[in-house]
Amino acid sequence: MASAPAHHLRVRVLLVVLCAVSASASASFPWPWKRSGHDYRDALAKCILFFEGQRSGRLPADQRAAWRGDSGVSDGRAAGAGVDLEGGYYDAGDNVKFGFPMAFTTTMLSWSVLEFGDDMPREERRHAADAVRWGTDYLLKTLAHPGVIFMQVGDPWKDHECWERPEDMDTERTVYNVSAGRPGSEVAGETAAALAAASMVFRDGDREYAELLLDSAKKAFEFADSHRGAYSDDMDLRAGGCPFYCDFNGYQDELLWGAAWLRRASGDDTFREYIQNNGKTLGAEDSINEFGWDNKHAGLNVLISKEFIEGEALSMQSYKESADSFICTLIPESSSPHIQYTPGGMIYKPGGSNMQHVTSISFLLLTYAKYLTKSSHTVNCGDISVGPDTLRLQAKKQIDYLLGDNPMKMSYMVGYGDRYPQRIHHRGSSLPSIKDHPERMACKDGTPYYDSSSPNPNPLVGAIVGGPGEDDAYGDDRADYRKSEPTTYINAPLVGVLAYFVGNPNPGHIRH
Repeated sequence: MASAPAHHLRVRVLLVVLCAVSASASASFPWPWKRSGHDYRDALAKCILFFEGQRSGRLPADQRAAWRGDSGVSDGRAAGAGVDLEGGYYDAGDNVKFGFPMAFTTTMLSWSVLEFGDDMPREERRHAADAVRWGTDYLLKTLAHPGVIFMQVGDPWKDHECWERPEDMDTERTVYNVSAGRPGSEVAGETAAALAAASMVFRDGDREYAELLLDSAKKAFEFADSHRGAYSDDMDLRAGGCPFYCDFNGYQDELLWGAAWLRRASGDDTFREYIQNNGKTLGAEDSINEFGWDNKHAGLNVLISKEFIEGEALSMQSYKESADSFICTLIPESSSPHIQYTPGGMIYKPGGSNMQHVTSISFLLLTYAKYLTKSSHTVNCGDISVGPDTLRLQAKKQIDYLLGDNPMKMSYMVGYGDRYPQRIHHRGSSLPSIKDHPERMACKDGTPYYDSSSPNPNPLVGAIVGGPGEDDAYGDDRADYRKSEPTTYINAPLVGVLAYFVGNPNPGHIRH
């Protein structure tokens, strides 16, 4: 390898729900490595801190990830686009700002605060809101020019040819946008969802900002719905976004997702009517048990089910039924086809970056349990009925695995526990800090550090790596990006999950 890793593709996860080789065994596996307890508060604080290490732009005076410096301060202007696109987050271990996963990250950070913010210590609730705002401030900039939505900054192919710090990057900061002639409903729809969800986060503390977010969310949604199409279908946009963040699933779910968040944020019946009138044609009845940056179906069903469960929208019963179907695939004792579990008990889906599934599914388990708790509803999984406690225990097993209750006896969160990944696939973390090495490091200067077996000099505290494979093995290899690369959308749902366990560390007795 010359100077950088092979291109890290975000490969499409199979839409077929796989039967576990030993799904029922994983639920009762006698884990000899199980710890007596975890410090969820410490894990939560570090999980939120991670986002400061991913920041692009001029850093604030209260920046806690002190090894980072300003970067990308001319984004949008330097490329001749004539716009201000400073800010936002780098998605993973590279220096590109991909708008689609960034918007999803912001949505999930917001949903985490909305559902479980009351369980957060006050200081962490403030830090979580700061993380949301760093995302929304940037997303607002992407909507600032009528007729276009800016969806990406940085040429990923050229970026991936280099192993350099974001503070030094000199690769082309190409700007990509969607428009009426080059639609990107998935980007616009997810941006609408992010801004709508975030508007509720700031409603009590900064009403003017919250109103700006909600108004902007409506404009983004109108753009998404009026100019329907997937950015992956445009040759130029595909060249920049694919194969890293191709829209494999289509844009239809993001239209429903955006409408659902606007309905919740505004209470406007227009958006509920939109879901009712368009749900069938936009694939709401598709039995797709997926949830992540590309596919919103399972999360959409859980989100919309809230109104039905609370008795406010009986017309949404089909979404509750779809949510139940998804939940049943996670219960090894049910008669439904099961998602795959590793021998050690981790949820597993092929494609790499597996911890994104662990954290997003755990979030849905806890959120659905919360909705069910406020009613007499349960989940009917064939011959068994599943209640909220079962869902919480399933989530706890996954998160405890992530934090160290696993065959490797290691935490997959950098900085948590006694043993955690030391060689993550991350440029800024693996190279000398600009604070310690102020001299510029060019594109190829990072190659020796990439090839080195030494631990990263700047621990990206709170980062969750992609995690082990289907055999529970993890090699702590910087070059193995599928396992060792962190992403913002792994951490975002985990913020909510850890917040819940801070307030409820022992939700029930897990049988072995």
